[in-house]
Amino acid sequence: MDKKYLELLAKEFPNIDRAASEIVNLSAIRSLPKGTEYFFSDMHGEYEAFLHMLRSASGVIRNKIDLTLGKTVSSSEREALAALIYYPEKEFKRLTKANALSDEWRRLTIYRLILVCETVSAKYTRSRVRKRIPADMVYILDELLNVTDDVNKEYYYDEIISTVLDTGIADHFIRSICRLIRALTIDCLHIIGDIFDRGPRADIIMDELMKMHDIDIQWGNHDISWMGAAAGNAALAANVIRISMRYNNFDVLEDGYGLNLRALAVFAADIYKDDPCTLFMPHTLDDNIYDPVDTELVARMHKAITVIQLKLEGQLIARHPEWGMAERDIFGQVDFGKGTVVIGGREHKLLDTSFPTVDPADPLRLSPEEEELMNVLTNSFMHSEKLAAHIRFLYSKGSMYKCINGNLLFHGCIPMNEDGSWKQVTIGGEQYSGKALLDRLDELAGQAYFLHSGAEKTYASDYMWYLWCGSGSPLYGKDKMAFFERCYLDDSELHRENYNSYYRFSEDAEVCGRILEMFGLDPQRGHIINGHVPVRIKNGESPVKAGGRLFVIDGGISKAYQSTTGIAGYTLIYDSHSLNLAEHKPFIAGESEHTPTIHCVEKLEHRANISDTDNGRELLEKINDLRELLAAYRSGLIRER
Repeated sequence: MDKKYLELLAKEFPNIDRAASEIVNLSAIRSLPKGTEYFFSDMHGEYEAFLHMLRSASGVIRNKIDLTLGKTVSSSEREALAALIYYPEKEFKRLTKANALSDEWRRLTIYRLILVCETVSAKYTRSRVRKRIPADMVYILDELLNVTDDVNKEYYYDEIISTVLDTGIADHFIRSICRLIRALTIDCLHIIGDIFDRGPRADIIMDELMKMHDIDIQWGNHDISWMGAAAGNAALAANVIRISMRYNNFDVLEDGYGLNLRALAVFAADIYKDDPCTLFMPHTLDDNIYDPVDTELVARMHKAITVIQLKLEGQLIARHPEWGMAERDIFGQVDFGKGTVVIGGREHKLLDTSFPTVDPADPLRLSPEEEELMNVLTNSFMHSEKLAAHIRFLYSKGSMYKCINGNLLFHGCIPMNEDGSWKQVTIGGEQYSGKALLDRLDELAGQAYFLHSGAEKTYASDYMWYLWCGSGSPLYGKDKMAFFERCYLDDSELHRENYNSYYRFSEDAEVCGRILEMFGLDPQRGHIINGHVPVRIKNGESPVKAGGRLFVIDGGISKAYQSTTGIAGYTLIYDSHSLNLAEHKPFIAGESEHTPTIHCVEKLEHRANISDTDNGRELLEKINDLRELLAAYRSGLIRER
């Protein structure tokens, strides 16, 4: 090994004893069971449902409570303890109001929480548990969780709990144990895309994700839309606003990110004041809490931003003929005099023919008022501090795909042709497919946001829109986005969006094996984990495909999809024993019980240790480096200090 590297390593481990001690420590860590990984997909702003899944570890915490206390504590008391662990602040308020907080309750609750905490912390090293304990409670909790066998445990617990009660810190102590249990249950969190859109508060989800200790994100097309808007892509800024108008979600824009929509409201109220905008009435799934807006005004705003978006998208398509999307600029092909458009050789009548801001001679040109409005709105996206913090987090923790512990994670698809070959996608005059395509798109997404100006940034920013809806986009994975058709044409056949051939071929285990091999993974043992496509379990579909090589875990966390899927989302849970799917019930605020049904979908041949993971292999490399350092000390090549 290079002597300079060994000298650098010697600064951290300056003698034989320190180096040998670290080898022993790392070897011990590698022998422990692997941590539990959680996979979520397509939250779509449903913050209440998602936060409950996160706080409850998708039912695993309740299972741990039942395992620990099931023989001695009633079901209702176990349920109450679970609610306390998930929502300690809410439970304390409820108990205070009911005058149910007593020292007897506190004593019993602390004792039960300690037992549950012992169960969830059993597979971790003492140092790792200490890192998860809230700083002001490290000493007390560390002592309680590590009582030796030669101590009378019940007496020891009773003495410490009595002291906690006497000093008046019991309530704070209980909250700390609850946080620790939650932190220890989820070791690693994988988000397989689409945090944003449709649901009311994606910003609250992002706030929670930023608190997680080990997280990665694979971008979805809805995430890319927000990332592109923050990078200054006006078409995507319009798209983000339009989707929020469609679902009447003002809170995420105005309260969440401080984006001022007053200019749009004033513009829409003036331009469309005599237009009922019937087609654009919002599909309200959640009421706005902070910014209730009259639905008729929302409809006008929805129509105004829709027309602007269609114009901006047509401009992008014209600017990039290499995308091959000319036929998707339907708005630019409308006969505004007749109120019709020809698609596939057939003339179709528009459902709405009122376009006061459109110049039929140049339909894609924004009116001066629209131009000014979009400057205001786009700058609002680019200068929101909260949005910038969230977008930077998406970049720092996110990517187009991730290979981890033998599994391949990506949101949508690996674009394929109808004959099963990899689809070639042109970027900057060069063609890419498969893994190389995703790698190139990863670079392009970063350039769109982080480059300051110039042709390279402009191209990358434009391409973010193609990633949102282009037929070659691995995040979108369909032949078209029938945005115009759904808005203006009453023809269900034209509304149809056909999935990329990947979704047919990937149900074949051999094809999944080829994809895994492309990414350097074992085709016999690895798994592909996707989101994006709602699994219609009520129609008999299964999230487990290709003989267990593929998991599609979009089960409808979003209310918009629950009628399609028949459930309220999946969590894939990968612990040291097995792969499990948690099938969630619809979340209803105020209901006490939302424990999902958990199915084992694959039992591991042997219990997986950290040595079997990517982290374990990294630790082995460190051990080998330290062994070389030991040899260098003993040979005299490097002197101890």
